[in-house]
Amino acid sequence: MSRISPEAAIGVFDSGVGGLTVMREMMRLMPGEDLIYLGDTARVPYGIRSEETVRRYARENASFLLEQNIKMIVVACNTVSAVGLDVIRELTSVPVVGVLTPGAQAAVRATRKGRIAVIGTEATISSSAYQRAIKKLDSSVEVITRACPLFVPLVEEGWLDGEIVEGIVKRYLDDLKNIEIDTLVLGCTHYPLLKGTIGRVMGKGVRLIDSAIETASAVKDLLNRMGLLREGRAQEGRRIYFVTDSADRFKRIGTRFLGREMEEIEKVEIGSKA
Repeated sequence: MSRISPEAAIGVFDSGVGGLTVMREMMRLMPGEDLIYLGDTARVPYGIRSEETVRRYARENASFLLEQNIKMIVVACNTVSAVGLDVIRELTSVPVVGVLTPGAQAAVRATRKGRIAVIGTEATISSSAYQRAIKKLDSSVEVITRACPLFVPLVEEGWLDGEIVEGIVKRYLDDLKNIEIDTLVLGCTHYPLLKGTIGRVMGKGVRLIDSAIETASAVKDLLNRMGLLREGRAQEGRRIYFVTDSADRFKRIGTRFLGREMEEIEKVEIGSKA
């Protein structure tokens, strides 16, 4: 196995713009790291796909990132984290970090009543991956799950707030307020872009767990333990973005969310569109 260089970039991928929530936190925590992001915008959303298809997409995306000379793969997609990490680890010896485990750990730490709700895509929820991860940490915790399939299309279209968005969020989440949860896991990296609306609907008594924040912290800790953290770099790292469909909407939404221009965006072909 060739030695992994601390100077290599970190590769990140998601089905679309959602993984930028993880990118933003990584930029904040590790400003000197070079970051390469792949948004598979031609095949979004992943949450309605079969497990077999998601695993194929995961393999293709990871293979592309590995060609970019990276030191780590961050799977900034809960759907892939739920059903596809193993196929990525079969491809490479570089560390692979998903978003599911950090989110589950944070939820168990946060709950006071032992009643946690998880919202996510249909694929993530049907996999029961969050239930297993949370129960493994604390078997006494009650886990309630809810698929919210319209949230990803809303975010991808740039609909992040307003009456229509709030109405859709209420339709999915209103009844969760009646079962006395105190912790809500945003089990899709797109969902933090709706955090303001979700927070208003759920009220102040429910803590929202943003897996992006937890994942960025886990990435930094793992790089540090492995001696791969890029330290002592004064200037900001380079950020490169790849998409598999038109870059215009990705850039518009991404710039709004990151609060900064996205200079390097390139469209690439990966696998099949199906």
